[in-house]
Amino acid sequence: MKRLQGIAASNGIAIGPAFLYRVELPDLPVASDVDAAAELERFEQSVSAVRAHLDAIEERKRGQLHADNFEILEVQKELLADEEYGGQIRNRIEHKGLNAEAAVHEVTEIVVAEFSALEDEYFRQRAADVADLGSRLLRNLMGIADVDLSGLSEPVVLMAHDLSPSDTIGLEADKVVAMCTEVGSATSHTAIVARSMGIPALVGVGTIDVSDGATVILDGNEGLCIADPDESTLQEYRSRKEHDEERREKLLRMADKPARTPDGVHVHCVANVGGLESARSAAKRGADGIGLLRSEFLFLERSTLPDEDEQYAAYTGIADCLPGTHVVVRTLDVGGDKPVPAIRIPKEENPFLGHRAIRLTLEQDSLFFPQIRALLRSAADRDIQIMIPFVSTLSELREAREKILQIHESMKAEEIPVCDTPKIGIMVEIPSAAIMADVFAREADFFSIGTNDLCQYTMAADRTNAKVADRADFLDPAVLRLIKRSIDAADTAGIPVAMCGEMAGSVIATPLLLGMGLKEFSMSASQLPEVKDAIRQLNSSECRPLVEACLDCDTASQVRGILQDFLESRLRRS
Repeated sequence: MKRLQGIAASNGIAIGPAFLYRVELPDLPVASDVDAAAELERFEQSVSAVRAHLDAIEERKRGQLHADNFEILEVQKELLADEEYGGQIRNRIEHKGLNAEAAVHEVTEIVVAEFSALEDEYFRQRAADVADLGSRLLRNLMGIADVDLSGLSEPVVLMAHDLSPSDTIGLEADKVVAMCTEVGSATSHTAIVARSMGIPALVGVGTIDVSDGATVILDGNEGLCIADPDESTLQEYRSRKEHDEERREKLLRMADKPARTPDGVHVHCVANVGGLESARSAAKRGADGIGLLRSEFLFLERSTLPDEDEQYAAYTGIADCLPGTHVVVRTLDVGGDKPVPAIRIPKEENPFLGHRAIRLTLEQDSLFFPQIRALLRSAADRDIQIMIPFVSTLSELREAREKILQIHESMKAEEIPVCDTPKIGIMVEIPSAAIMADVFAREADFFSIGTNDLCQYTMAADRTNAKVADRADFLDPAVLRLIKRSIDAADTAGIPVAMCGEMAGSVIATPLLLGMGLKEFSMSASQLPEVKDAIRQLNSSECRPLVEACLDCDTASQVRGILQDFLESRLRRS
């Protein structure tokens, strides 16, 4: 019996035979001073062949693909048509004399590195899509058949070093019951697809020393994989699996019920979404609204800017997935760390602290005006609110508000239907905004606390840097004090305050946030049923004493211990 410990990436328990999946490209042929015309022709043929292959997958799997995989296909087809990506490859062939394989590899590596450096985890995931497209092109150029795992004949636990978007397109939950990879994180492609399929997943287990076909238990709740289990262990996990599945089904059936504590506090559980498909998923999982719509999905990976009408159609279409609820739209949040082909953004030494988000868009009317006009039109008959990201000073909020109100007045003068009064709030994600929360609360219509950025900026720890990422812990007392300060300031001013980011969707933090008085939690759709269930079992009055106890702690681990003990004594996992 072998045990592999890793990162629990998708909850649940699965039992099945191991399917070991190993795919390696041969050594890349690299040449210079080649026949440029011939190599360009090879590249164009490869582009056409890959596009045809993507079209064929989409046609064959239409109506069957999971939303994330369908999005992958669309992203890759858009990238194939992108003039910047293809243009860089053609330039290296024509002017550097590289062969097609070397040019594709070089450009893909550069683009992947740019996306991997992005701050927002949703957009960092696009690095895998770019790398996967480059691999498709290289396979075609080298005459290697594309891989298709959709033809598995029996349910298996898929085990690999890593899984690319190509590897997972068309996978079915009745054939792949769980995934396990040697590398990866909770936000890696494997984790995202596993959660969208509703199957358990474990990543970052290190070397997988398991025989093909061996019986495997994968526990996505505890981050454990057991190969060749003895009979007593197997029986134990069969019982756990049955109980776990019953509980998941029960939570999903209850997802539409309100999240109300036993002592009568109603909490809005809303969703973070990045497009139409994720909004539909949120609706199915009982979201009370959308607490964060990342508008960047309309701008990234395209060579032209979306116009006002395209943005209006997108915002209204997403809002209509959850009629009668509110939708908070974050204005364009891009910069040196989020490359957008249609926007000229100079490279910066430290883009995380650079000219980005509201700092950038306030200077470019071509970005700000069409988006605000689309949002004001969308809000005419829907509760759509405008959220300004990356606000660090009051002057930024004032300038943004003034411009929005000017646009609002001009549209009314044009007799264009708009909302009566725009609702304009800020993301509290920079420590200066949290420290000055009482001042911001006098002029903002609402707050949304962005814990991911607040953590990394407070702790000076880049969440994308494996050597320091663990220091960006949302349970660190320094972060908790800023959160408490922000919630208190909003309550005193009488404005709504929400939280988006990883902390809002983590059950370990639920009692502490309830104790602080937070009444709107915004999270990934997959986390909604679990968090709602926890809220229904926790008395807010019993949670309040946790706040002082946690704020008095010295370390995040001490806070975590207090919260774990509290939850174990109060939550029923039946």
